[in-house]
Amino acid sequence: MPTDCISYQNSGYFAKLIVDYLDEKPELKSFYNRFPKLENFSAQIDEKQQNFPQENRDVLVSGLEKQYRNFEISELTKQNISLLSDSKTFTITTGHQLNLFTGPLYFLYKIVSAINLCNTLKEEYPEFNFVPVYWMATEDHDFEEINFFNFKNVKIKWNTESYGPVGRLSTSGLEDVLKVFSTELGVGINANYLKNLFENAYLKHQNLADATRFLANELFGKKGLVIIDGDDVSLKQLFVPYIKNELLQQTSFDKVMQTNALLEKDYSIQVNPREINLFYIEDNLRERILFEEGLFKINNTKLSFTENEILELVEKNPERFSPNVILRPLYEEVILPNLCYIGGGGEISYWLQLKSNFEANGISFPMLLIRNSVLLATEKQLQKADKLNLSWADLFSNQQELFNNKTRAFSNFNIDFSEQKEILRLQFEKLQEIAKQTDKSFTGAVNAQLTKQVKGLENLEKRLLKAEKRVHAEKLELILLLQNQLFPNQGLQERKANFSEFYLEVNGRLLEKLYEQLKPLNQNFSIITL
Repeated sequence: MPTDCISYQNSGYFAKLIVDYLDEKPELKSFYNRFPKLENFSAQIDEKQQNFPQENRDVLVSGLEKQYRNFEISELTKQNISLLSDSKTFTITTGHQLNLFTGPLYFLYKIVSAINLCNTLKEEYPEFNFVPVYWMATEDHDFEEINFFNFKNVKIKWNTESYGPVGRLSTSGLEDVLKVFSTELGVGINANYLKNLFENAYLKHQNLADATRFLANELFGKKGLVIIDGDDVSLKQLFVPYIKNELLQQTSFDKVMQTNALLEKDYSIQVNPREINLFYIEDNLRERILFEEGLFKINNTKLSFTENEILELVEKNPERFSPNVILRPLYEEVILPNLCYIGGGGEISYWLQLKSNFEANGISFPMLLIRNSVLLATEKQLQKADKLNLSWADLFSNQQELFNNKTRAFSNFNIDFSEQKEILRLQFEKLQEIAKQTDKSFTGAVNAQLTKQVKGLENLEKRLLKAEKRVHAEKLELILLLQNQLFPNQGLQERKANFSEFYLEVNGRLLEKLYEQLKPLNQNFSIITL
């Protein structure tokens, strides 16, 4: 096929806000700091270097060392953790939920994007160090979003109950999931590797956070990935002043609402702030903090605190306060010497709502980069596409649109009646001139007749298209089959499929191919042949 990528803007899978952001539309400039271009990182480095205290680096390194205490890690990861205490070291961060066995494919693309960007930056700015970071969303509670993965169209699901932060959830019961997965995997060296990987991650670790750390470390540790869990007492202590500000001043609500009012004139809003953008968390509890009748109340519980009581609790037990989607980005940037956040279109959309809140809190706003998106295709699928004369633009298009366009292309005659409609309009223009010189009833009759005849041509066009679809049904069926293979349920493969089925396809070389071919700053949808 002629090209191995398609621009995000032309893929049809990104919202208008992201398309305009990628096009660097002037009206969006005030919503971000610097656009993610290689030459713009120099100023971002200077800004972060001046605004990130050494104390935060020391706490970060100490916290990470504790988090990794019971894990075997690569020399490169160990070195990267140590380097974070150096004022010339910066992070490139991506975040993701604790999806079972990584969940959909784009989990991999996010992390590879961060790793590859660090390598690119080191080449361009050799005097600095760049560390790829995966932020585990351990404090989330949307268990239904993460308790399954798809393997070759089979949904493999973990049936259990979850009430509090998912990172603290016990992994008991996952041996049943492994049995189902093992049956689906079958036999072979790669199948055994995947079974062992699942077993070592989930059956040998007591909670979901540790299991996910082990899994991500096994997949990416050799590349120096640093995995961080924000559900950490020492890291939360760095966030104490911002927690207090949120409780007392509710700055984020005011700032984000102001931003939303500006954005919603032209775009859909991704998230709306609450008056207090914090949760109260314990092992089996994650509830919103409300301010009612002069008290801070924990939603759906009998817990309530006076102002003095809750401020004292923040000082003594900051780990009980969890930032929601509005405040979590601020928390990340307070504790990390971060230059750039890498996320999907939805994530970057809500980050674009947050800059004014960062400014109000005196924290540098990171550069925002759309993660790499990928379509994995086999040689056989590429050959079929060539044989059917399909471009990537064809395959990315709406299925009905694709059917209609290909039917017209296969047909021996022109199914588009635009020319006939134009001739009809020209003929009726003369009648309309005559009509203007008579009464209004004749003008109405002429216009009604034009509408009727244009409608008649459109109906004939539809009937001819339908007839031609029957003539070319065999070819169109092959197109349908191919597009459905590459775009399951007419959606993106990377949002449905799990890495494991492709790991089997390419003898474990999937990650190698991603490292080789993904260029984070190119902002194209990559097509990778397996």
